[in-house]
Order: sequence, then C-alpha cells, then structure tokens
Amino acid sequence: MTQVRDRTWLVAVAAALWGTDGLLRAPLAGALPAATVVFWEHLIAVVVLLPLVPAAVRAFRAAPTRDRVAILVIGAGSSALATALFTAAFASGDALTPLVLQKLQPLVAVVAAAALLGERVRAGYWLFAVPALVGAWLVAFPDPLAVQVRELGAAGLAVGAAVLWGFGTVLGRMVGVRTAPRDVTVLRFLVGLPASAVIVAVQGAPLAVSPGQLGPLALLALIPGLLALVLYYVGLRDTPAARATLAELAFPATATVLGIAFLGVSPSPTQWIGLLVVVAAITALGLRERGSEPVVLTRTG
Repeated sequence: MTQVRDRTWLVAVAAALWGTDGLLRAPLAGALPAATVVFWEHLIAVVVLLPLVPAAVRAFRAAPTRDRVAILVIGAGSSALATALFTAAFASGDALTPLVLQKLQPLVAVVAAAALLGERVRAGYWLFAVPALVGAWLVAFPDPLAVQVRELGAAGLAVGAAVLWGFGTVLGRMVGVRTAPRDVTVLRFLVGLPASAVIVAVQGAPLAVSPGQLGPLALLALIPGLLALVLYYVGLRDTPAARATLAELAFPATATVLGIAFLGVSPSPTQWIGLLVVVAAITALGLRERGSEPVVLTRTG
C-alpha cells in the first residue's frame, strides 16, 4: 500500500507565520482603518506577484466551473470579507465575543470537508481535536471561565468570519488538487484586491498612506501574507482539510509567544497550559497521521 504523504506540519508552519501578524500590525494600530490595511496588503502582494499573474489567470480559465467559483469565494470571502467582518466585530466594543466564536472555525471546516470533499474522521480524531480546541480557548482568554457572549451583532459578524475561514480551508484543499499552489496564492490576492477595494469604499475608509507606513505594510503583506499563504497551499495540497484546520491553531499559539517576547504580554497560568496543549495536540496529530491508519479518511477515486 502506498504511503499517503502528509504535510500537516507545513500548514502549522504557515499558521505560525500568521501569528506574526499582530507584531507587524502593531505600528499601524490606530493610524489606519482595518479596511485600508487589508487593501494595501492585497495591493502589495499583487504587485510582487505581477509576473505570475498571466499564468494564474490561464490556470483560472482552464479550471472547472466548481473550482473557479471556489477561487472567487476564497479571494473575496475568506481573504477580504472575513477579515472585514472579524474587524467589525471587534469595532462593536465587545472584544471577547469575536474571539469566542472564532473557535467555531475548525468545526465548520470538518462539516464542510465532509460535505464537499467526502472526508470522514474516525473517533480517534476527536482525541486530538478536543484538546486542541480547548487549548486554543485557554490561550485566547486569561480567565477561561469568565467569558460571556454579550453582543448579538458582534456574534453574527464573528460567526460569519469563522464560517468563511472554515470554508476557505476546505475550498483551498479542493482547488489545490488540480491547481498549483502558486496559482492559488496569486488568484487569492488577485480576487481579494478588488473585493478589499469595495470594502474600503463601503466603509468610506481612506486609501492614502504615509511613506513611513509602507514599510510595516510591506512586511505585513509579505510575511504573514504572501510567504505564509505559499507554504499554506503547498501543505494543504497533501493535507486533508479536517487535519489542516487543527494545524491552523498554531496561529494563536505563535501570536501568544510573540506577544510575550516583544509586546510585553504576561500570560496567565491557564494560557501557558493552553499553549502547551495546542502545540502537543498538533504535533501528535501530525505524527499519528503518518501511520498506516490515519484518523482522517479522504475520498479516493
């Protein structure tokens, strides 16, 4: 029997790079609206990727209709709109509700992967998933037992973002089977650019930035943006979505570590425990799936 290649670890590395987002975004905090930052992230990435755009457009035209629709949803929905919804949820004044409901993303991905990709998970999957989700919860909140969902509007926006991100994982896996990771990355930014421009227009946010803001914006676009997504789509091509969505929990774990090192964050004891649990669960899942009986089953044929 041929050993199925698994790249859960590469998805986790990509998610860890997403964890640098907060550190790189800090110099921009309060100076620019989130919609403006998202627009410039997409614009800078598209400029860097410009030589690859013609090949990506040809790949898009050659793709089946289902994949083309998926690419449009990934670029406009998972890349631009989800970020805007999540940011708007925070803008409601309730910072806890978005963080609570963002934890629904792995559950959305598992259901969507079953419906769209025919993936099935064995009971053993939840031996890794439940600790990883609990660990992510502990990382997110200094007092994990004193969290309340208070703002209904913020809750709706956060659920919308979680659904779009969860479907983005699944659709990225579906498209990546037939389209090269390089082309998927280019198309995500290419579609996301006009979508982010529409969001800027709807919110009435400015497009102009100062020369001093271009450096932080470029780092934001190229490290947790472009580099992370290239690695993500390479890894996702050989990693079932149900497995990848847990590997993506490396994102909050890395953000916590960087917050401690550079932003003066002092985690509570339960946050330290959560950090260790997330890392252990993701590592154990990756090692387990290299065996002859993985806990995530993919459709063959």
